[in-house]
Amino acid sequence: MDCSLTQDQQNIRDAVLKHCARFSDDYWLERDRDAVFPHEFHQSMAEAGWLGIAMPEAVGGAGLGITEAALMMQAVAESGGGMAAASSIHGPVFSMQPVAQFGTEEQKQRMIPPVLRGEDRICFAVTEPNVGLDTTKLKTRAEKRDGGYLVNGEKIWISVAQVANKMMLLARTTPLADVKRKTDGLSLFFTDLDRSKIEIRLIHKMGRHAVDSNMLFISDLWIPEEDRIGAEGDGFRIILHGLNPERVLLGAEAVGLGRIAIQRAARYAQERIVFDRPIGMNQGIQHPLAKCWAQVEAANLMVMKAATLFDKGQDCGIEANAGKYLAAEAGFEACHTAMLTLGGMGYAQEYHLERYLREILIPRTAPVSPHMILNFLAEKVLGLPKSY
Repeated sequence: MDCSLTQDQQNIRDAVLKHCARFSDDYWLERDRDAVFPHEFHQSMAEAGWLGIAMPEAVGGAGLGITEAALMMQAVAESGGGMAAASSIHGPVFSMQPVAQFGTEEQKQRMIPPVLRGEDRICFAVTEPNVGLDTTKLKTRAEKRDGGYLVNGEKIWISVAQVANKMMLLARTTPLADVKRKTDGLSLFFTDLDRSKIEIRLIHKMGRHAVDSNMLFISDLWIPEEDRIGAEGDGFRIILHGLNPERVLLGAEAVGLGRIAIQRAARYAQERIVFDRPIGMNQGIQHPLAKCWAQVEAANLMVMKAATLFDKGQDCGIEANAGKYLAAEAGFEACHTAMLTLGGMGYAQEYHLERYLREILIPRTAPVSPHMILNFLAEKVLGLPKSY
């Protein structure tokens, strides 16, 4: 088993890090302070062709795999942009997979290229209030009409909606009481985000201020039938195909954030002199950082194993969930330990570690909590009874 990167993969990592170096720590600190979407970064990644890394060549993509996409997103987070940088392009890299896999040829050509060019910005509208991870109980309703659907409902924790003009929406087209299986009757749409029919309410949150999170209140939104992805009622099955890649990418981003935190702390420990010696000579500083490095790199192996399995067309649900869990936990400990390494200055914004600590909580919490992942692993790996 060879766990090393191929030369092409190493070239991708090096090129992305070089590209991201154009956006300084001060740029990301300012975006964190003013809560303005990083338009310049997003557009630069689109113009360089990175948004289409995992999209088919026929629609303007690079035709590469989730492994290469994970390496790219990891480098983006590791560059110092953290989750703000990663989340600003996460949607184009990941969220268009349903269209690429299940859309008609007309839909692929109409929907995907403008996203990859940075002309369209998308939000992914699935999660709802009082539903959480029990996706089959979504209450947003898309009622069939001549030529399309009339949609009403609410969504929550929808990223990028403040600047998006397109929306990937999951809604129920057949009432839950009328389907044989609770996973039936949900349909997926990729359509215009019509602000005359959708109220977008910003959620003020702890971190990643540059990439907004929102509640959506949808009232009589018209969606033409040609904007439905796949067959009516197959939306849940289509969404499932994207869950494992999403976990892989978030795990890779958590690894990247953990890496940059450790690098910053180690450099500070070499430079900070206390009692006439660098604090990095003290094992009380060395051991926690070394432990964090080992944990982050071990988690990365599981993330990349999951990506490799996915690209081979093999089942990777266990590895994708385990990788996301391990990377998020290791990344959190790395960011926290790095902040403590700096003592009081770790709390200062100018050293960026407090920003990393706030942002690492995103992959630790979303899109599925560590507790639910452990439930999944207990059931699927250990054969224990389902607990939810």
